[in-house]
Amino acid sequence: MQTLERDGIKKVAPSSFAAGQAIAVDLIAVTVAVTNGDPRVLTIEDEGALPSGPFQVGHRSLQSGLRAWVERQTSLPLGYMEQLYTFADRDRAGVEQQVISISYLGLTREQRASGESEAGWGSWYAYFPWEDHRIGTPAMIARELEPRLRDWIEAARELEQRQTRLQRASITFGLDGRPWNEDLVLQRYELLFEAGLIAESGPASALPGRAATTGGRPMILDHRRILATGIARLRAKIKYHPVVFELMPETFTLLQLQRCVEALAGRLVHKQNFRRLIEQQELVEETGQAAQDTGGRPAKLFRFRRAVFTERAIVGTKLPISKA
Repeated sequence: MQTLERDGIKKVAPSSFAAGQAIAVDLIAVTVAVTNGDPRVLTIEDEGALPSGPFQVGHRSLQSGLRAWVERQTSLPLGYMEQLYTFADRDRAGVEQQVISISYLGLTREQRASGESEAGWGSWYAYFPWEDHRIGTPAMIARELEPRLRDWIEAARELEQRQTRLQRASITFGLDGRPWNEDLVLQRYELLFEAGLIAESGPASALPGRAATTGGRPMILDHRRILATGIARLRAKIKYHPVVFELMPETFTLLQLQRCVEALAGRLVHKQNFRRLIEQQELVEETGQAAQDTGGRPAKLFRFRRAVFTERAIVGTKLPISKA
């Protein structure tokens, strides 16, 4: 890959670029694990990029091409994977040519990369610190984000534009008494980008007297935007599909399962309601064993009922998240 730098942010151009080529296709992986209650994402480039690479003639399919790039860059195999989204915004690529970025969402359990690999795992809340509401609203929203967003709102020249900006900020960030919606991850990132409040916006976008960044680790190109899309997809999906079990070990306690869901959602759930939902959907079954390392009374161990996929395909199901 060719490394570029603009506005102080390192960017990587897919190596498939060639003279006269109008469009390049880049394959990008959002690979998620949950470790000790922390949602983690697989990264390269000193945690500044997602594993990615150009689609090449020798690749049998888009997915096989992505798997090849991820294994080459991280020395880790990919398990569950689904196509996430296709991006083709010229102004987000940071390079001269048009790039179509085809992203995939992968779920796995964290594994240590080999010593020769450039890969690492980072908390996705390091990139989006305003998204973790498990212990309440993050202080940085009122301290940093809200004042800068209100400055951006007031900077609008037309009344109608100010009203539109205020409505968007209130809905996405739960301002002015509105509730927090954990699914609006991408909308929040897009709003901060448009307001010139994150590093990817570039210093020229910042309001006078305000720094461009309000926190959150930046990524190259539009990788943080793609990560936001992956988080939003996963947060929505865990409410109607038992995909969370792809992140769990073979056996687990119900508390471990609850903590995994909370880590992904960035919200706490009501313990009794959550367990009642799991039991009603018959998603798990007891193993007859107990975990001894709980710090208290041994807790029952469960495993996911794989047959549930076939059953639910016939009758349909939902796994709603009940917030406390």
